[in-house]
Amino acid sequence: MANVTRRGVLMTSAGALIGGAAFAEEGQAADPSLMTDDNNGSGVASHDNRIDLIRADAPELAALGPHAVGVRTLKVVHPNQINVAKIAKETIKPGAPLPTYDRSLTLEIWYPATGKPAAPGSQSYPGVFIRDGKTQVTLHGAARRDAEPDLSAGPFPVIVISHGYPGNRFLMSDLGENLASKGYVTVSIDHLDSTYDNMAAFGSTLVNRPLDQLFVVDQIDKLSKDKTSFLSGLADSDHTGLIGYSMGGYGAVIVAGGGVTEAATKLDWGAPADTLRVHLSGSASHAALTDPRIKAIFAFAPWGRASDFWDADGLKSVKTPIFFAAGDQDDVAGYKDGVRKIWQESVNANRYLLTFHGANHNAGAPIPAPIEAWKPAEGLDFIPAEHYIDAVWSNVRMNNIAEHFTSAWFGKMLKGDERMDAYLDVVPNSEDGLYSVAKDGTHKGDFSYWNGFPKRTAKGLSLEHATPET
Repeated sequence: MANVTRRGVLMTSAGALIGGAAFAEEGQAADPSLMTDDNNGSGVASHDNRIDLIRADAPELAALGPHAVGVRTLKVVHPNQINVAKIAKETIKPGAPLPTYDRSLTLEIWYPATGKPAAPGSQSYPGVFIRDGKTQVTLHGAARRDAEPDLSAGPFPVIVISHGYPGNRFLMSDLGENLASKGYVTVSIDHLDSTYDNMAAFGSTLVNRPLDQLFVVDQIDKLSKDKTSFLSGLADSDHTGLIGYSMGGYGAVIVAGGGVTEAATKLDWGAPADTLRVHLSGSASHAALTDPRIKAIFAFAPWGRASDFWDADGLKSVKTPIFFAAGDQDDVAGYKDGVRKIWQESVNANRYLLTFHGANHNAGAPIPAPIEAWKPAEGLDFIPAEHYIDAVWSNVRMNNIAEHFTSAWFGKMLKGDERMDAYLDVVPNSEDGLYSVAKDGTHKGDFSYWNGFPKRTAKGLSLEHATPET
């Protein structure tokens, strides 16, 4: 059976965790205006809950782009959806209609704005829940609340961001701000039944995650055509990307074409009353999820393959170009039997796999643990910071690497920028690259170092590429 474990994440009968993590300290940077040592000897983090930190050794494309960034909060409602969480708690008589409800989704939307960019860390996000679902904190970044949209260079491609179980719309807020500064409208979802302060039965996440993702694409599309909306002239939903972490990655793989197995629909700890059959591989309902507006996906540690939610036949239907990122020590989604296997078996997709060697499930996605998460929380048998951090890698370092590669991937796939190929087509093992430059800084003919990575910094990583078989 499924149950909530020490990190508040799902443990399957096979022992798989969802959404948890391990332990780590954050990184350091030479410029104290950007960040300070997270471990200051007092046991208290000192980065002031910054989501926009850029280390001195960050890869090139992690840097903020030319646009000022605005941010707005929007609520949308998906009416008459099957109430999986209620079904999981009640006995439904055979043949009786399944209960429904309206799914309210809160969105955080970042976008290019007029005026000069705000100073890093000068803007705030108050009232953000952390992992315990009770403590509210203030995060700091560079997006101005309700800033005037910059329509002069629009419309801009859209990127939808989908958190894990549990999570919230701020778990990957660094990507929201960072990509918006480069000319994207980024839309991060609070998934009902799956947030820190509203965590319900896991089956709801299994069924609703891909449906939420596609509903939000629809809503942004409609608003972009509504002349009374701030998204009119700003959002180009015909060029949409999707970022998902853990269960968000699970949803993204389903949206990309990966229908679930028959066995996955029958698990006693999964979705009740056959409600997961809507995503069954080969079904008409799953085929209907294909959305040509979604041109590319970036999936951090997508959960599901190690628990046999997909098989090789189902993953053959993945056609949307997809960039995977994972830690090779992932004991939640699995690596060899999990994320790497999804990458290997998605044989009909243009796909990449970025591996953080030594990292666990939190590779690349979560923001640094807020200061308040570094102390015990009532009701949890673990320190909330464990939900965000890694035992080996600095969150900020991983965030910067993720910002670099999401910028390259979506720059190529959503904007058609062929210059991004130089950052994607690299030697598979970062340790094998040769840093060979002339005195004037130009690359010599035998240069094979990872483009964009400063000397001595392309360490502990690999990037593999595979093209479609058909």
